[in-house]
Amino acid sequence: MASIRDLKKDINFVLGDIIEAVYVWEAGSNNKDSDEGTVVIDKAIAVFDDLMGKVHQKDVEDNKAHFKSIRDELEDKATELIKELNKLAK
Repeated sequence: MASIRDLKKDINFVLGDIIEAVYVWEAGSNNKDSDEGTVVIDKAIAVFDDLMGKVHQKDVEDNKAHFKSIRDELEDKATELIKELNKLAK
């Protein structure tokens, strides 16, 4: 299994890329500081905080299963955020 550091980097990069994509959409569509973009950014930040809290959780019985569930949750939440971003782009 990848290290905890790699998991933290993945969380940071994936959610950071989604936030950056919102900014690119806002710049390209002249919707600076749009309410729709702000909602997606706020959700991405909330997911980041939630996942990082789970990474730092100490009372875990099975570390391997715990970190795998975090990685799976990252994938699911990122997919949802990308779908929301794609709706904005239409």
